[in-house]
Amino acid sequence: MKAAVYYENGGPEVLRYEDVPDPTPTPDGVLLRVEAVGVQGGDLLHRQLSPLPATPHVGGYQAAGTIIAVGSEVTTVKEGQKAVAMVNSGSHAELVATSAGNVFIVPDDMDPKIASAIPVEFATADDCLFGVGRLQAGETVLIQAAGSGVGLAAVQLAKAAGAAVIGTAGSDDKLARLKEYGLDHGINYRTDDVVAKIKSLTDGRGVDLVLDPVGGRTLEISVASLAFRGRISWIGNVARDPERPRLDGLMAKNATLNGVFLGGARPFEAERVRGVIERLIARIAAGELKVVLDRTFALSEAAEAHRYIESRASFGRVTLVP
Repeated sequence: MKAAVYYENGGPEVLRYEDVPDPTPTPDGVLLRVEAVGVQGGDLLHRQLSPLPATPHVGGYQAAGTIIAVGSEVTTVKEGQKAVAMVNSGSHAELVATSAGNVFIVPDDMDPKIASAIPVEFATADDCLFGVGRLQAGETVLIQAAGSGVGLAAVQLAKAAGAAVIGTAGSDDKLARLKEYGLDHGINYRTDDVVAKIKSLTDGRGVDLVLDPVGGRTLEISVASLAFRGRISWIGNVARDPERPRLDGLMAKNATLNGVFLGGARPFEAERVRGVIERLIARIAAGELKVVLDRTFALSEAAEAHRYIESRASFGRVTLVP
């Protein structure tokens, strides 16, 4: 099969499009013919920093397509079903083999590009808002990097739950587009004083909850934006700031900072996480929530796709198609 692989950590230029051996399913696994790959922020981070278990390494967390083979012990899914798979690595390929427990069935008529952008994005947003964030109707939430895959999911979920939604982005165009998905107030972090704007929008009180995928000094802004007893769901370190953020302000506000990592929750809460993802797939299929797709690249153009995401020009999810 063809795959986007790399032999060393580095920038997008380390990605190569090569032939690699076809994977085979284990007795408890399935083989998925990939029709779309949802490129995650974690895919970029792993390419840059994570030690390689072997080379050539096929990266990638999430792919959708058709199940073309199942192991002898598998009873939960069958050949011919449409599905999306969450994997530790290997999505940037024409075929993916993984445990049946990592596969989620989607409707036959769902666009595979849509399916490839659901589990990580929407379940992470759901956990940040409700599982950890305890968001209630009438509260105010700040979503940092609201134009990202998780950010767009969170805007929609928070609005549907009856919250007031504030979001940050790096351009006025992105903020205008976010209003189509439920954003009440947008803040351009490049031109506005985020904390001052938050205080103005909340009559000096601050927000009840922040979703922060950026980390670094942005996390300091998130703390400063909180109301008394506010909460932060911290889900990433996109900024890769070498200096640790100062978090002293949490104590003064009796506030809480919670780390959220969907991959870390699954071994301990597999049934709960599966239920959340299946519920979200159903809501998207029913049109209650929307997956926002930005650009689609050929699998052979994986380096260009990674480079485009790193430019921060994307709005929504970038996908690869074999």
